[in-house]
Amino acid sequence: MTLQAKVYIVGAGPGDVELITVKGMRILQQADVVLYTDSLVRDELIKYAKPEADIYKSAGMSLEEIVNLMVKAVREGKSVARVHTGDPSVFGAILEQISLLRKATVAYEIVPGVSSVFAAAAAVGAELTVPDLTQTVILTRMGGRTPMPEGEQLRELANHHCTVALYLSATLAKKAVDEFLLAGWEPDTPVAVVQKATWPDQKIIRTTLSGLVRAMGDAHISSHAMILAGWALDPDLPDQGQHKSKLYDPSFTHRYRKGVIAVD
Repeated sequence: MTLQAKVYIVGAGPGDVELITVKGMRILQQADVVLYTDSLVRDELIKYAKPEADIYKSAGMSLEEIVNLMVKAVREGKSVARVHTGDPSVFGAILEQISLLRKATVAYEIVPGVSSVFAAAAAVGAELTVPDLTQTVILTRMGGRTPMPEGEQLRELANHHCTVALYLSATLAKKAVDEFLLAGWEPDTPVAVVQKATWPDQKIIRTTLSGLVRAMGDAHISSHAMILAGWALDPDLPDQGQHKSKLYDPSFTHRYRKGVIAVD
């Protein structure tokens, strides 16, 4: 893989250095310039950059400083790996970077990564879309300093009674619980919280809506946490033997298998 003189916006995954994609790793290893979100991306991952690469930490930089650095490097004929946590297309704050890159006529490419929502689901051993229970996942956040658009308040979204994943909302857990309850959710609805999913110091909480605030307080979780709510998070589901998909039903026909009709 030969890199071009452009910006590669790379999703580094949730934390585990092995969860970056093969393509993302190749870009990181070959890029002339590596600019990474040091508050969220592990330093162990950046060690894979080539020795002669210019390495920059972006946590203390402004948007203009970040973009000016990337533009300058590309105009000098260098490849740039802009390394983001998780998947850059979900709460990645990449739009404003892309906007300025386009104004500067600098080429870019987005390389997807593993989002923390899927790392959190894996950490608790859950399937988020369970047949006959829920087939929809809503990825959202609580409104804080960044307000939510009209029609996207949690109470309105929760009316769907599907699986809900809350990003960036650990400090607003009490408000989130209130919104779920106002949408008609039961207090005993299962909730899982995963702080720093796939990091060495990962924390996992299994609780309910009514117990969420206290459980997070007892675990001292107030940041870097994914909150998953809904009956798909019921830890007893695997033992119930219900909610089976059609995929493995012997009577279900698809292009690779003819269904078998059971005969008494």
